[in-house]
Amino acid sequence: MQIQRNGSQPSSQGAAEYFTGNVRVEPLFQSPGPAKVAGASVTFEPGARSAWHTHPCGQTLIVTSGLGWTQCEGEPKEEIRPGDIITCPPGKKHWHGATDRTAVTHIAIQEADANGKNVEWLEKVSDEQYMG
Repeated sequence: MQIQRNGSQPSSQGAAEYFTGNVRVEPLFQSPGPAKVAGASVTFEPGARSAWHTHPCGQTLIVTSGLGWTQCEGEPKEEIRPGDIITCPPGKKHWHGATDRTAVTHIAIQEADANGKNVEWLEKVSDEQYMG
């Protein structure tokens, strides 16, 4: 058994090539194997969001605080609130982030495929898409 103490892993700024605005990523866990599941707590400041992306094995988000938005390609933008659990199927193009006025924090859980890949980053979400 291993206990990962709260605050023992450094947080990082979300990479500008994958996020718009101020995003903080706090790693929570990385399975030691044979499972290939990882989780992080991600905080988006108002106006911040991810780029469009997909996950080869899907993704689960658990909203822990604030108010945010998420959208799958071709579907309406949805509001997300604390306690909401969002399950995105494998390969589904989507984005998520804060609203234009409120921050949001969620736990993101995803599994890597046989090649070790857990995300495919795509183009950034435009301001028109974000506000649409």
